[in-house]
Parts: sequence; C-alpha cells; structure tokens
Amino acid sequence: MKRFYSIVLTLATIICLCGSAIANTYYVATPASGGDDSNPGTSTTQPWATLQHAVDTIAPGDTILVKTGTYVGFRAENSGLPGAVKTIKAEDGGNVLVNAPGPFNRHSSNIEFENFDATVKYWVIDGFEVADSPKYGIDLRDTDHITVQNCDVHDSAVTGIFTAFTYHPLIQNNESGYNGEHGIYQSNSGDFPTIVDNYLHHNFAAGIHMNGDIRFKPGDGIISFGIIEDNIILENGLGGGSGINMDGVSDSIVQNNLLYDNHASGISLYAIDGAEGSSRNKVYNNTIVMAPSSRWCINIPKSGKGRPNPVGNKIKNNILYTPSTTKGSVLIYSSTASGFESDYNVVVNRFSASGGKRIITLAQWKALGYDLHSIISMPNDLFVNPTNDDYHLKTGSPAINAGTSLAGVMDDLDGISRPQGGAYDIGCYESQ
Repeated sequence: MKRFYSIVLTLATIICLCGSAIANTYYVATPASGGDDSNPGTSTTQPWATLQHAVDTIAPGDTILVKTGTYVGFRAENSGLPGAVKTIKAEDGGNVLVNAPGPFNRHSSNIEFENFDATVKYWVIDGFEVADSPKYGIDLRDTDHITVQNCDVHDSAVTGIFTAFTYHPLIQNNESGYNGEHGIYQSNSGDFPTIVDNYLHHNFAAGIHMNGDIRFKPGDGIISFGIIEDNIILENGLGGGSGINMDGVSDSIVQNNLLYDNHASGISLYAIDGAEGSSRNKVYNNTIVMAPSSRWCINIPKSGKGRPNPVGNKIKNNILYTPSTTKGSVLIYSSTASGFESDYNVVVNRFSASGGKRIITLAQWKALGYDLHSIISMPNDLFVNPTNDDYHLKTGSPAINAGTSLAGVMDDLDGISRPQGGAYDIGCYESQ
C-alpha cells in the first residue's frame, strides 16, 4: 500500500511540474513583413525573420508559427521532450515555401534534423512547401520521434523526405512528387516507422523506398515494425524502383494502400543491402494496378549478396492486376519459400514460383497450395471507373464480400469500417 501511494505521489509531482512549465508560441515572418531576429518573436507584430534563429531559440513544448512567405531552410540540432515536443508550423491558411538550404545546413538539404553528438528527438514539422532542394527536401538523421506532416515536398534533386537511423518517425499526410529519386526513403536500420496517408507520385525511382543497409553501423541492417498504410502511390519508377520497395524490412504491415500506374514493380520484398530478405510482413487489402510494360504486382525474389531469403510473408485480400503479358500478380523465388502465404486475392492468370524463370497459371499456382480462394478478374468488372483512376469497387464487383477477416485491418483507405457486408471486401476500398 505504501508503494501504491508513493507511485501516486510521484505521478502527481510530475504532473504539477509539467503544469508549471509554460509553452510559448513564437512567430516568424519575412523581413518585408516585419521579421527581424532582434525582435522578441512573441507576437505577430514583432516576429523573428529566420527559421534557423527560431529553431535555435525555443524550449521544449514551444511552437513556432511561420507566416506566409519564402524562406531558406534550417538545421535543427536540439530536442524537445516527451509530452513537450517542439513544433515548427506554417500558420493556418498560410503558404510557407522553403526553397533553399539554410546557411548552417551540412548536407545541401533544405531542412535538416541532426546533431553529430546526440540524437535529435521530439519535433513536429507541419505544413511547409519544400521545393527545389539540391539534395533532400526534408532530411532526418539519427533522430527519434520526429513527425513530418502536411508538407508538400517536390522537385528535390534526390529524395523528397529522407531518413537515416531514424526511429519512430511519423510521416503522415504529405505530398512528395517529381523528385529525382524517391518520394520517401526510410534507411539504415531505423525501426518503428509509420508512413501513412501520403500522396506519392511522379518520382523517378520508388514511391516509398525502405532499406536496412547492413553496411552502415550502428544497426542490425533490418528495418522492423513498420506501418505503411493508406498511401496513394502512382506514376513512380521510370528509373526503376517499386511503388513500395522493401529491402531488409521485416515484421511490418503494408495495408490499405492504392498503387496504380507505377512502372517497375508494385510492392517488392527482398534483400540487396538489407541484412535479410524482407520477412514476416503482412501485405493486406492493397489495390495494385500496374502500368503497361511494368513488372510484378508483388515481387519477392531471392536475396542478393548471400543474404537470407525472405520468409513468412503473407499476401491477402489484395487486388493484383497487371496488363503485362510477360509478368503477373505474384513472384516468389521458390515454390518452397518458407512460411509464405497468399490467398483471397483478385489476380491475373500469371504467377512465378521460380523467381521469374517460368510463368505458371493460377491453377498451377493453386496446386502449390497458394491462393486457393483467389479469383481472376479485370478492371472494368472490378472498379467504378478505372479509365479515370477511380478504383472504388463498382456494384456487383467480384471483390465485394470475397475477402477473409484480418485482425488489424479495421477500415479502408476512406476510413470506412470493415466489413460493410457479410465479409471483407478485397482491395483498399470497402464497398458501401
């Protein structure tokens, strides 16, 4: 009993101490709008002028509101605290453009979070347009619990949103397009990434690229416990790179994503640089409609460089369509891939259980024990208007009520709860 009261008293003390801290709001405006770093920054009439001064000055729990204008970027080397994050945010209704690196940036990226001596933690960046970076638009390195949300990142020379050794990032509700490499790149053994509700399009390589990369230490070469959900990913991969590339990514969830008109593969689970082939992942309720002359909808090849092959992946309730006559719905490296499950999908009549060396039919694929409840169908029978990229299920679609119940898939891409009918629908949308 004494221990119980001691815990209660300790918690009460913590709450009182937290309550005594005052979270402040500061303002940044261009010099033309009155911004000056010699101002106190505490009011809209006396704002600071530079983003760098703002991020260097605020305390945990404080918020920076940035007024409409064009700014150079910044490098954040300090941290917030749990329950007292630091926030830098575009003012409501504002248009904040960051179109060049700041004078203290070290990687030629427009916005950088990194400190060579300590992990940078507990920041939120919200609502910025980040354009024309000579390298990465937003660059997170050796960070923990950083949120990037509501940003529009485009025309970076390399990747739009980049992370390295970044743990617990939340990357949500961003647009990242027309970048020279990837839309979003999670790299270097950073675990627990949550990548949700993003619109990723017209990137030269992957929409989302994830790479454990065993070459770079510290780290185990595996990205673990990721959530990749509710993203719309289109027109990526003209230079190679899947809609979702997963190199050494394991024990993760990929669900309710819409991928269409991507030019390489749809979702790839593999290892070239990662320590193991992407394993024990759940690929559930995605809709993948490939561009002509593209590769496989789901691609699980043999690992390179002597890495262990992918094992234990589950592919269920997905629509996997490609118009290609030489590629198909699912490729695995071997008919005996350990722990592999695939079922309740809508597919085309082409598969490979030999890493692409031989194409087999759905009937032959079923003889291996896969996709026993899956069906073949075409876009015009499945979707409301595939010609105009409306991939909601039409009335009478064979995907309606044709799926299996999956724990953790509680709603669809539109937020509609599952199931609406007698069973789960297949694909990223649940019909009402």
